[in-house]
Amino acid sequence: MTATMTDAPPPAAPKADDAARPAGRSLAKILLIVGGALLLVAVVRVITGANQLTSEGQVNAALGLAVPIGLAGLAGLWSERAGVVNIGLEGMMILGTFGAGWIGWQSSPWLGLLCGIGFGVLGGLVHAVATVTFGVDHIVSGVAINLLALGATQYLAKLFFAEGTAAEAGGNPKQSPPVNSLGDVTVPGLSDALHSVEQHHWFLVSDIAGILGGIVTDVSVVTILAVLLFVGSWWVLWRTSFGLRLRSCGENPVAAESLGVNVYQYKYAAVAISGGLAGLGGAFLALVTSHTYLEGQTGGRGYIGLAAMIFGNWRPGGLAMGAALFGYSDALQLRNGGVTVHALLLLLVVLLAALAGWKLYRKALWQGVISAVMAVLVLAWYLFTDEVPSDFVGATPYVVTLLVLSLSAQRLRMPKADGMRYRKGQGK
Repeated sequence: MTATMTDAPPPAAPKADDAARPAGRSLAKILLIVGGALLLVAVVRVITGANQLTSEGQVNAALGLAVPIGLAGLAGLWSERAGVVNIGLEGMMILGTFGAGWIGWQSSPWLGLLCGIGFGVLGGLVHAVATVTFGVDHIVSGVAINLLALGATQYLAKLFFAEGTAAEAGGNPKQSPPVNSLGDVTVPGLSDALHSVEQHHWFLVSDIAGILGGIVTDVSVVTILAVLLFVGSWWVLWRTSFGLRLRSCGENPVAAESLGVNVYQYKYAAVAISGGLAGLGGAFLALVTSHTYLEGQTGGRGYIGLAAMIFGNWRPGGLAMGAALFGYSDALQLRNGGVTVHALLLLLVVLLAALAGWKLYRKALWQGVISAVMAVLVLAWYLFTDEVPSDFVGATPYVVTLLVLSLSAQRLRMPKADGMRYRKGQGK
């Protein structure tokens, strides 16, 4: 037995190419998924006649609703890549809405934007002190920040907006006076040309024109900033030594410390950046969406942002796709929602049927049968109704959130040390 073990060849070392290959989907796969989804939506639009599915207005509204969700998800990505679970994103967004509305109406919307980011950073630092320095459970700290932010902003709104100059300008205990606009960007010539092509309702061509038209027409400067932040976050976290050290703190902080990484410093930096991004998402709601601070205007977008981050497998590209999906479903209620969501039922039938076929092919019998039964039920709903009730339309973003998370749960891999307590000196 000893001789056999001695003579056995050593295990093969992993190939360099395998070690260097990224864990996420390749660009070709992402483009294939996006192209297939666009083709499927175009087919459904032609069959149902629901032209709002890919209209310029629908895409533009979806883009505006996706930005705060995407910024919240990006905030969660920064924090969790460093190993700190940030359930307090909702509270940090609330702080951002108040800061933007408070300073924005008194001075300028740009200073309001900076103040919203600053208030979010403050919330992030409180979370970092509690979780990193004192070792408080991350979930408990996040929930506490959500409650504290809600209570603090309600008190401050009554203090600053209910009387005096603010009340004369239109403020009250639940909202700030109106704030000036930050401005929009429209590509001249191209926007009109795309709108003209969209109106012909040609198969696929008009769909692409409607989508591109929504992207180049009346786009907020904060939306452009959000896109740059997504690209910049990917580059910093995956292409720089700073990002490598930060991600190592979320994978194995003990090993990172043994290599000379100041784990506390990187965790603090990540959670502060996370708070700033969440505050920016809140400021977007106050300055772009409504031009005023309103109590409760975040509407759970911090939690939906976390869902988008999980759907994206803790990577910026997947997160952007998730935020776009949730923003699109949220925008349906603004654009003839009952009829449009009814058309999407047919799309859901196709997806469930494809899922059933795939599960049966993989010998997952029960999952395949359940998917097939759901496809039949949804098809019956589509055939025997003409419009989806308005109550269901309002719940569409949350239903989409549950469906997406349930379908993507099997391929997820969170950072290994995410949410774990870490004490300085463990690596020595």
